[in-house]
Amino acid sequence: MAGTERQNSRLDGGKVAAASAQPPRKPLQVMHISKREEQDRLRKEAEQARAAADAAVQRAAQLEQAALAAEGGQSVAPSPPAPPKGPQTSFTPSRDPDDDDLAGMTMADLLGGSDTGRLLNNSPSDPATAASRSVDDFDFDEDAFLAALDANEPVGTTGEVVTGTVIGMESDGVYVDIGGKAPGFMPKSECGLGVITNLKERFPKGLEVEVLVTREQNADGMVTISCRALALRKSWDKVKQLAKDGKVVQVKITGFNRGGVTCDLEGLRGFIPRSQLQEGENHESLVGKTLGVAFLEVNSETRKLVLSEKRAATAARFSELEVGQLVEGQVASIKPYGLFIDLGGVSGLLHQSVITGGSLRSLREVFGQGDTVRALITELDPGRGRIGLNTALLEGQPGELLVDKDTVMAEATDRANRARNVLRQQEQSAG
Repeated sequence: MAGTERQNSRLDGGKVAAASAQPPRKPLQVMHISKREEQDRLRKEAEQARAAADAAVQRAAQLEQAALAAEGGQSVAPSPPAPPKGPQTSFTPSRDPDDDDLAGMTMADLLGGSDTGRLLNNSPSDPATAASRSVDDFDFDEDAFLAALDANEPVGTTGEVVTGTVIGMESDGVYVDIGGKAPGFMPKSECGLGVITNLKERFPKGLEVEVLVTREQNADGMVTISCRALALRKSWDKVKQLAKDGKVVQVKITGFNRGGVTCDLEGLRGFIPRSQLQEGENHESLVGKTLGVAFLEVNSETRKLVLSEKRAATAARFSELEVGQLVEGQVASIKPYGLFIDLGGVSGLLHQSVITGGSLRSLREVFGQGDTVRALITELDPGRGRIGLNTALLEGQPGELLVDKDTVMAEATDRANRARNVLRQQEQSAG
């Protein structure tokens, strides 16, 4: 144990001796950074910036003088630029004593005394001139200004109908003057319905045409126009009116397919289903023939024009009828609400409420299946194919049909004249 302590004592003594044998370290020193080079660089950049600013002021004054001369005004001698300051002998980032003189000044104050300030503030060089000039000094003419706006206003918006004059032609279309800064162009495919083989004959120079604007003006001011689109619009409007009036029209069959035949009507392509043909079993043989048809569907948005030959017969019969007319037919069917009377191609409804003015227990009490009935037309709706009939108006007294039907039917013609007067009175009261 004692030997171990002596050994440790020798080791500690050796470490102390080794540490004392090393040379002493020098204290840390703060590296001195000279600012000389940085100051020289900043001073040089400041001189360059000052020289560039003086050159810019002089150039601005020259430009202002040239602008005044171009406007007819008198040139104004530019103020000489301030002489550049000499190089500073020293540069320090510390506060400049002259900063106190600049306190409270705005950028306009700093630039106000120089040509640069005059340019930035957009003010004339002569204060007296600035005070005396007004809007009238610029020769402003309001009428001329409005006329210029009208002259440059775009002509032709999409969907607008305009009238123009043919002024030129190319192989792919026609140029039409419609009053814009550039003529309208009508492609060959839009020159009309059907095929046009000779554009020069169809559109000679000087011809006045009515067209529809299909595309507004491009960057050159030119709009795209169409005679075909305008003709189609007019055709759809005409067909819609014909359908509304319940008219029967004549069409020429131009083709067929498995479902029916096609035809041409006012430049539009119509379709007649086989089920709406009188000879639907042999519809191929109808090509080239002319048929009388009525309208089933007219839709310009989906371009659907569906026609019917069978309905044409009904429409033709409707054209022969009018309210107040005495008609004769046979009972075709008996329903809980009334009787359907076949009038020769069309059916009219004799409602139970207008059969007789008396108390009716059963419809068969007056008329049976196949009986001949003479009645007045009180309602006519070709669009929906409805005909309203009335026999109660033929009675001399309410319930007469129940006790003496044959007499009422035999005297129906004379009684109908009296009934028409009643109908007119009812219409006047309702009106």
